[in-house]
Amino acid sequence: MIRAPALGAVPHGFLGRRGGVSSGALAGLNVGYGSNDDRDAIAENRRRAIHALLPGARLATVHQLHSADVVVAKQPWPQAERPHADAMVTDRPNLLLGILTADCAPVLLADVEAGVVGAAHAGWRGALAGVTDAVIGTMERLGARRERIAAAVGPCIAMPSYEVDDAFRARFLDADPANARFFATVNGERPHFDLEAYVVGRLQSAGIVAIEALHLDTYANAARFFSFRRATHRGEADYGRQVSLIGFAPSSA
Repeated sequence: MIRAPALGAVPHGFLGRRGGVSSGALAGLNVGYGSNDDRDAIAENRRRAIHALLPGARLATVHQLHSADVVVAKQPWPQAERPHADAMVTDRPNLLLGILTADCAPVLLADVEAGVVGAAHAGWRGALAGVTDAVIGTMERLGARRERIAAAVGPCIAMPSYEVDDAFRARFLDADPANARFFATVNGERPHFDLEAYVVGRLQSAGIVAIEALHLDTYANAARFFSFRRATHRGEADYGRQVSLIGFAPSSA
């Protein structure tokens, strides 16, 4: 369980692949029903993740599709009825918001005074589309104030591992020429993109002051994290997903 001091005592955690029951190429704490893993193993991994953070809590997840769409969670949705979105916000105690990732950036947010938390799945598409801006705005509609919101950006693919092409870079420069600072080209190689720094930059531009980036590369640490790009480069048929969780305990609501 990786925690971010910026989020203080709010129950939260960025989990990797350690501590689960899945085996083979997906060994560890794979929580992704989108994988071909054994369903009972996935369910047990999710149960372990919840119990490690907030025993007795319920877990809300969404059908992630790399968008900037946000939903307000009041209770968990059945797996087959999850809304299509990439961020959630809640003010309900004992409800954990769960974001699944395998290189994309998980972002956890909290306004302790308002009793409002948020969680976002920020891949490059969602980040560019403004998923972090959208989740902050939705938190405000539930009573949060952005000057009080703290945010943490969890394990994701890091710049040295994230080679892209010129068309990818052009998308970001077309949106804002200042985005050039999130790309680096070394020794004539193709550009590399700093997803974590871009997400932090979007949070800063939105007026968030308390931001923590964990600087953990999912691609480079196979023993600790699942990675879609690493699995693809290795020619593996499947890949696992880790989960990032945030919520309020009943006594703190």
